[in-house]
Amino acid sequence: MKHSIGALRHRSESKGSRSSSDDIRDADNEDTTVVEPEQGNVLSHIISQLRPGADLSRVTLPTFILEERSMLERITNFMAHPDTLLPMPDIDDPVERFVAVVKFYLSGWHIKPPGVKKPLNPILGEIFTCYWDYPDHTRGYYISEQTSHHPPKSSYFFAAPEHHIRVDGTLKPRSKFLGNSAASLMEGISYLRFTNRGKQRGGEKYILTQPNMYARGILFGKMKYELGDHSVVRCPENHLTADIEFKTKGWVSGTYNAIGGAIKNDKTGEVLYELSGLWSGEMFIKDVRTGQKKTLFDATHAKHAPPKARPIEEQDERESQRLWLPTVRAVHAVDHDTATTEKAKIEDRQREEAKRREEMNIDWQPKLFRRVQAGHGAPEEGEEDLEWIINANLDTNDPKELTDKILSIYPIVPGQKPSSEQAESKPSHTQQQTPQQSAQHAPQPASQPAAPPARQQVQQSAQHAPQPAAPPTRQQVQQPPRQQANLIDFDSRPSSAAPPEPARNVNPGAAQPAQSSSQQVPLSQSTTVNPPKGSSLMDDDLSHDMSKMNMHTAMVPQGQKPLKRADTDTNEVDTFVDAAED
Repeated sequence: MKHSIGALRHRSESKGSRSSSDDIRDADNEDTTVVEPEQGNVLSHIISQLRPGADLSRVTLPTFILEERSMLERITNFMAHPDTLLPMPDIDDPVERFVAVVKFYLSGWHIKPPGVKKPLNPILGEIFTCYWDYPDHTRGYYISEQTSHHPPKSSYFFAAPEHHIRVDGTLKPRSKFLGNSAASLMEGISYLRFTNRGKQRGGEKYILTQPNMYARGILFGKMKYELGDHSVVRCPENHLTADIEFKTKGWVSGTYNAIGGAIKNDKTGEVLYELSGLWSGEMFIKDVRTGQKKTLFDATHAKHAPPKARPIEEQDERESQRLWLPTVRAVHAVDHDTATTEKAKIEDRQREEAKRREEMNIDWQPKLFRRVQAGHGAPEEGEEDLEWIINANLDTNDPKELTDKILSIYPIVPGQKPSSEQAESKPSHTQQQTPQQSAQHAPQPASQPAAPPARQQVQQSAQHAPQPAAPPTRQQVQQPPRQQANLIDFDSRPSSAAPPEPARNVNPGAAQPAQSSSQQVPLSQSTTVNPPKGSSLMDDDLSHDMSKMNMHTAMVPQGQKPLKRADTDTNEVDTFVDAAED
């Protein structure tokens, strides 16, 4: 029997699809979310854990606010509307093509589960891959990895080879506690490219940023979800910019989920179009020159296309759906005690891994992404904000060749098997190794003990590279997977964890690296899983802000001024109210 997280979410997604039409009606009533009955008990859940001398940084949030997927998977919302995605590169007029990009950008925000839900925080080295089967019998491919934990950074790559579309991005969410609200400040950047357009290397480039996310009423009152602040879509080559404001509800007026903005020519300063509407409903675009206003995108009737992923049995223990399967099952079954326990196991393992790397003086490096080379004349010139980019040479305009290269990075489609040629990690492009460093990374005979570790940069072992394997484009330095990764074996977890990993296709004639007890310790000896009350279900930034609060005083003291935010266009101060005061 094959396990699938998608099957667990089937009912939730059906509700989510239905709620799109409800959102527009709810927005008129200033209530855009479907609130679960338990969500009114967030404050009581927190207070129940408070004891004299309690460490507030260890207070847990209830698991009913968790979405049944990782942030790495949630990012795919932006690619879930092929009807807005695929036609873009074929539009000849640059202004019309830019408008199509804005439409694509705005089409993914309505995709969310009912209520106020927070995706699972990816652990360091977590990987998620997926694909889409398009109506024209082509495919889109997505690869992502958690490239940093402190601060959190989720790096991702997407391509639709036959349609000349490529996306590179890194998301850097930062949590902030605002009294009765929590904010996820969505820092980071994405680069969308049309490889069949433009004069620059790599194709015509579009720069995308994201709005911030707010959860209102997390301590008292009704919980609500909002997007807020400004985001930008910009095409430097064509001198076009869209400044889009996701509006939070005002103190006495306004509505939820509203957007506004304009598209202008950066060279002349001329405003070409105005944007308005609801990101959860119908959005409009007005041609300033003609005064004509029409629908840009209608989320009310839109049907998104969720991605497809390999079966759980084919996934590595550090891939999102397999990693979080016990937690997701418990959340789906509304078994919050089990969900908290399973989540704590994973988080405690991550802390133990970080501790052991520190003890062994080892720097962790991603498996599938490398540092960008952003200097003058470098491959990613001017893209230093991206920080990480897929670690593969994908410079080809041939769709078939590009597809083969993408599939050689990591398994994406069902049935892909590890390749012996790609089973070892590849050195980062940004690292220059001396002969002495290369010798340090060379494989050791099984009988030879591992040398004491120097301060070094290591990558996770590419244990699941796929077939067919692309010819190596650079020298590969083979490294013993377990020694170099220095990761706890997730297959030593308790029986309540995900299904065991299937046997890997390992070359029986290859020398196996020695297992060093200082680097690979069974879980039962290396760490003790803390009980649920000792695990933090909040982001570290959020926990830090909570720990500074004086919980012995009223959460909203009498006479406190409402939260305000200055509009970046008009410099006027907007005041918005938490849901508790509706």
